[in-house]
Amino acid sequence: MSFTQALKARWSSSNSLVCVGLDPEPAKFPKRFAGDDDAVFAFCRDIADATAEYACAFKPQIAHFAALSAEDALQRLIAHLHEKHPGVPVILDAKRGDIGSTAQQYAREAFDRYAADAVTANPYLGRDSVQPFLDRADRGVVILCRTSNPGAGDLQDLMVDGRPLYQRVAEKVANEWNTQGNCALVVGATWPEQLREVRAIIGDMPILVPGVGAQGGDAEAVVRNASTQDGTGLLVSSSRAILYASSGEDYADAAARAACALRDMINAAR
Repeated sequence: MSFTQALKARWSSSNSLVCVGLDPEPAKFPKRFAGDDDAVFAFCRDIADATAEYACAFKPQIAHFAALSAEDALQRLIAHLHEKHPGVPVILDAKRGDIGSTAQQYAREAFDRYAADAVTANPYLGRDSVQPFLDRADRGVVILCRTSNPGAGDLQDLMVDGRPLYQRVAEKVANEWNTQGNCALVVGATWPEQLREVRAIIGDMPILVPGVGAQGGDAEAVVRNASTQDGTGLLVSSSRAILYASSGEDYADAAARAACALRDMINAAR
């Protein structure tokens, strides 16, 4: 089953558009993890197990593991997700994109070393920089389009032949790069108008929407502007608001409640 097929199946079976981000920050972990050499894996495992029923996907962020020398924990975490929650796709948030053989190695890293179902990618170097990802028809390539950070417009809003660059990216990915049907786009929840514009360009292609929760994005506005005609098409990502819903012993239950609440809010808007 391809990434896109798995995602569609998960939207249906879970009745959820929530993507649970896994961005470990040990300073925010509950006290019970103090002195635990395997705290990164254990905390993320507990959060994932608690929120799986409300998730259409998981999204571990590679830098949060690599900065802690916890690549092994990331590898074991993804293996755990596949084993315990096999219907939930895993997106490695790595924002890769490079030339030639380097891009090929990044694809091997994401799909062969970590066994991710999809990876985020940066289109700035052009198609050849993401081609090794595109060639893996069974895996997803989630391409940056209009990101949620405050400085996104520095480059993404630059006009190219009368239209902003992010619209050109959306158009090129939808019409030229998505030959395997394995592409998705990243558009931040903080830009609802741009979400609407991108949806009009790309049809039913999935959109990963970061920025809900801690970054201030409005989940209801996201659904109104960017869901597909059948009420799906979105992975509404939340990380900190779910991960760190509680710093006490109820951290996993609190994460589950936060994920459930976000799912219910989105479904009400659907």
